[in-house]
Amino acid sequence: MKITNLIMKFAPIGVFGLVAKVVADIDDDMLDELFLTLGSFVLAVVLALLTHAFVTLPLVLRLVAQVNPLRLYRAMAPALLTAFSTASSSATLPLTMKCVENNAGVSNRTSSFVLPLGATINMDGTALYECVAAIFIAQAYGLELSLVTQFTVVLVALLTSIGVAGIPSASLVAITIILATIGLPLEAVGLILAVDRILDMFRTSVNVFSDSCGAVLVARLEGERDLLTGSAVEKDDPEPVRNP
Repeated sequence: MKITNLIMKFAPIGVFGLVAKVVADIDDDMLDELFLTLGSFVLAVVLALLTHAFVTLPLVLRLVAQVNPLRLYRAMAPALLTAFSTASSSATLPLTMKCVENNAGVSNRTSSFVLPLGATINMDGTALYECVAAIFIAQAYGLELSLVTQFTVVLVALLTSIGVAGIPSASLVAITIILATIGLPLEAVGLILAVDRILDMFRTSVNVFSDSCGAVLVARLEGERDLLTGSAVEKDDPEPVRNP
């Protein structure tokens, strides 16, 4: 993380260089179209993340964990705000664990295993962003993606998201791997660098909320009671509480 943070200190210079080259190669008449296209990309990513956070994950909570999703939103509000402001799931992890244990009622036994693991490998918001970004860049370069190529993009995005560090803009490295896989130049990532930070804030919030959903789901499957009811689970019990 220290090495990545050191590299990211030079990111503004690199972003300026890549974006300047991309803009310089575009005719003035095409700039308006470029900004409109980039705005469409931002809108597509945000809508996809909101759909995942407010449709897919709540359905899992309701149908599988059998809890009220609205209560989890309230319980995780401090962690989600921190994730949005820092764009780092690793920096938010201590607060995420506190919210899941104190507000959602998940035992420390479950949260201390599920949440650190989730912060490392459960990057569904990042994987979603990588897929949309790769397809957007391919379309910008006029590359027609077949169904097999699109499946490859999804598969590589899922695999690379597992190894992405929980720090700001770390997914840009994974996107360059996807671009190399489908035969696009690495400098093409400059197309999205200008809007990556704000999208990073959104996808980090989705990652953190997804981790909390996983913790609640595992706790329910382990038989823990009093989830999201305001009653804390007995933290001193070494064994999970089972439903009769």
